[in-house]
Amino acid sequence: MEMLLELAMTFWQWTILGVLVVAGFIVNKFDKDEEVRVEFKYPKMPKMEPVPIATKGKGFWKGILMWLMTTRQWVITEDFHYTIKGEEFKVPAGFQFDGASVPKFLATFLSPVGVLLMGGLVHDYGYRFGCLQKKDGTHTDRKDQKELDAIFRDICIEVNGFKVLNYLAYWALRLVGFVAWNQNRKAIP
Repeated sequence: MEMLLELAMTFWQWTILGVLVVAGFIVNKFDKDEEVRVEFKYPKMPKMEPVPIATKGKGFWKGILMWLMTTRQWVITEDFHYTIKGEEFKVPAGFQFDGASVPKFLATFLSPVGVLLMGGLVHDYGYRFGCLQKKDGTHTDRKDQKELDAIFRDICIEVNGFKVLNYLAYWALRLVGFVAWNQNRKAIP
């Protein structure tokens, strides 16, 4: 038993992942409710390109620091159309985002543009502008942080079905998402 405990402490990232996988399996096994939350639909995946991390010319140590600390940005290259509760929206081409804000130590297991991509894209747009863009280019009424966090959670649950993962991501947003929310509020008059 002592050896198992020592291994779990040494490989703590794998231990956390294992616990989450088992908890997720149990929840999904017993929760057969395939509830529709926001009726999120999209005709095709978003077209996007990675934005280069500009390490060249920064010097060796600053380049290394940027490589390790910078979060990859993505740009939408073609309008991404989707619906929520039957209403049509879009994320316009040119919008730059970083996907789901996953801590670096978890990015090995949980890509920011992996299973949380759809919720992260809509959420990042909403955080940036405080609203969603309708298909015709107009915007919804202002949305607050809590509404956008719930939209993220519900889109992710509908798209990937991992309730435990999505609720953990949702509660992380509720706890620390105010930092990004406040930064974006300063940028918008």
